[in-house]
Amino acid sequence: AMGNTVVLKPATPTRLSALLFAEICAEAGLPPGVLNVVTGGGRMGSMLAEHADIDKVAFTGSTGIGALLRRNLAGSGKKISLELGGKSPVVVFDTADLDNVVEGIVNAVYFNQGQVCSAGSRLLVQQPIYEKLVNKLKTRMRTLRLGHSLDKCCDMGPLNTLSHFKDVTHHVDTARAEGGEVYQACNGSANPPNLPDGELFFPPTLITNVQSTSTIVQEEVFGPVLAVQTFRTPGEAIKLANNTRYGLGASVWTEKMSLALEVALSIKAGTVWVNGHNMFDAASGFGGFRESGFGRDG
Repeated sequence: AMGNTVVLKPATPTRLSALLFAEICAEAGLPPGVLNVVTGGGRMGSMLAEHADIDKVAFTGSTGIGALLRRNLAGSGKKISLELGGKSPVVVFDTADLDNVVEGIVNAVYFNQGQVCSAGSRLLVQQPIYEKLVNKLKTRMRTLRLGHSLDKCCDMGPLNTLSHFKDVTHHVDTARAEGGEVYQACNGSANPPNLPDGELFFPPTLITNVQSTSTIVQEEVFGPVLAVQTFRTPGEAIKLANNTRYGLGASVWTEKMSLALEVALSIKAGTVWVNGHNMFDAASGFGGFRESGFGRDG
């Protein structure tokens, strides 16, 4: 309607779904040339972004590639927005509904196998409810079902690629080597989990006994891995939540709304949810701070 056209360069492992989307747009009657899908590797994406006929670049992906694009486009006059990595905290107070929290955590970090930029991969729990919440979460994890992504009876599918599977495994092994206690559960059995055939199924994972400086707390895993820390006061919770170089999303869980809003306003993240996580609305802009990027979608 505004005369703008779009060129979509999908990520290398997700070409087929992008091409299917182009077919759907053609069948729906979108005029030729409005949406264009071009597949290729990273170098092709950089050439496309730097092309003289491109006025605006919007990139969703890793922080490293986002930084590279920003450097390459510096001084070009192009507009750019970046939606990059995250290490989003889930802050749970002792005034929260724990059953609701458990379901919220499962949705926050195990949805789409944790392959979500705003996944709630850091769980910050107030000390009095730590053991109770962790036990409830472990019980819930044992009921999660892994299987084919198109099977509606399954909760989690496989990871995207073999290289990514190895990367997630490396993060968990590093956490274990640094003193973290790793719990994995699936289909009623734990360690080693009873996974479906195929090496790309990674079990839902919970890691306790970690420090603020632990690699698993600071680095984005982009997989079904949750690191747990405790706090005593709201002030300490805010400091732990902000102890990251990212700032994409966060959630605060409590039945005391005054506490929820105070903490939410103090967390440096593009989107902070209260008693929920990963709830999106087209009327609300989405984006990050710091190494999570800049600019807003929607």
